[in-house]
Amino acid sequence: QVQLVESGGGLVQAGESLRLSCAASGSIFSINDMGWYRQAPGKSRELVATITGGGSTNYADSVKGRFTISRDTAKNTVYLQMNSLKPEDTAVYYCKARIRLDPISLYLYWGQGTQVTVSS
Repeated sequence: QVQLVESGGGLVQAGESLRLSCAASGSIFSINDMGWYRQAPGKSRELVATITGGGSTNYADSVKGRFTISRDTAKNTVYLQMNSLKPEDTAVYYCKARIRLDPISLYLYWGQGTQVTVSS
């Protein structure tokens, strides 16, 4: 059984920073790409940032220059450093990971989500 557990969400004022963490645990053979997505009330879930096993990153245009994704391979953990937060960043943030349970099987897992609220 594999779990993704997010932490670090909260309530901040515009311009402040937050750091989200997502730790994968369980019978993990290896982890391919990991990423962060968010869903605001009444909107679809959208990509925020992704990082490959080799460290290549991809960001939504709306967060480029403000957010940084990173990962600690040894800890099976991905981070999202969010600076200069804006009210429009308010959403539930979800961690996603493609995980191999053995050399062949590859599965997609989602975390339970963590709330980020930015007040103006």
